[in-house]
Amino acid sequence: MKKFLALTMAACMALSLAACGNSGSGASSTGSAAASTEAVSDAEGNATAENAGSGAITGIAQCCDVGTLDDESFNQGCWEAVKAFGDENGIEYNYYLPSGEDASDEDRETLVRQAVNEGANTIVCVGYLYGNALAWAATEYPDVHFIGIDITAGDIGLDEIPSNVFCVTFKEEQAGYLAGYAAVKDGFTKLGFLGGQAVPAVIRYGYGFVQGADAAAQEMGVNVQMNYYYGGQFYGDEKITAKMDGWYDGGTEVVFACGGGIWTSAAEAADKHGAKVIGVDVDQNYLGVEGVEEGSFSANPFVTSAMKGLGTAVKNSLATIAAGEWSTIAGTNGNFGLQEGDYVGLPTAEESWNFTTFTVDDYNTVLEKIRTGVITVDNSSDDATKPVTSEYLTVDYQV
Repeated sequence: MKKFLALTMAACMALSLAACGNSGSGASSTGSAAASTEAVSDAEGNATAENAGSGAITGIAQCCDVGTLDDESFNQGCWEAVKAFGDENGIEYNYYLPSGEDASDEDRETLVRQAVNEGANTIVCVGYLYGNALAWAATEYPDVHFIGIDITAGDIGLDEIPSNVFCVTFKEEQAGYLAGYAAVKDGFTKLGFLGGQAVPAVIRYGYGFVQGADAAAQEMGVNVQMNYYYGGQFYGDEKITAKMDGWYDGGTEVVFACGGGIWTSAAEAADKHGAKVIGVDVDQNYLGVEGVEEGSFSANPFVTSAMKGLGTAVKNSLATIAAGEWSTIAGTNGNFGLQEGDYVGLPTAEESWNFTTFTVDDYNTVLEKIRTGVITVDNSSDDATKPVTSEYLTVDYQV
């Protein structure tokens, strides 16, 4: 596990920034799933996986979460890591995408079965909704390596993680805390949290955001208000945009948009009102910059992003397998946050630092307090149990 932890968030940030240029192509319909294949080939058009010295990996598949592959967030952050590893090592790679938001466990099993039938012996399952499918797949395909992103033993429905599965989770609550703390310290007092589906990772982001905003409000002695809502989906649409318009009309200054492509609704509404958005999973600042350049935004709506090292985790997992060291992580759950390295945080590059009064030094101070345990962020993901807050923060939990 030490080797797995050696890479830092820096590698992930470079990987995530590459996501703006690629989104997969040539998807073909297969039953209830869409599949796209991209293979690295030699000059004669033959796949080169066998000649690349790729160790135990002969083919990689990503079974995606609901939403889209080019969501500029969760799916895409993982996919760019799969692509990069495949390209660097001459290994074929594919993605398999659920056909819709209402995809069932059986649909996800179909995606895994298709991936194995098409040659993958290493499968990255993205999102906790793959838990039940993994319980089946781990037994059905004992010789396949499964990497479950945002999946725990509880999601799989077992007391222990199967011996051919490595689960990867993150301390999203720490990233959310940093985003909420920074927003209030920078002068925002009317906040919003727009989650996708109320799944554990999204809940941890949101509850961390609440805790960070409350801590900053107490330190400053200011009253802060927050709207809090789960859209029930991982994409933006007219309904979500209308709700965000209502929030911004009512005085909301910045919204943490946390749920795949749902950021599009928050950003569209923010641009209309000259307001701000906080991105998620990867540094989404470039989306605002590109939007301004392309004329879709009048100004960059992104003030920061609450990130987690998706690319680092995926790439390190694949490297461990290829090195013949699968046994060091198989059957375990790696839970990554600041104590394990720079696996969560806000982007500090000058081009992505859009705060006006909250400084990088201020950020590093609070980050180190979390890393060293001076600040403890509650990691609850129980939607029914809300974070305890002070009289300085009022949260309107909406349904």
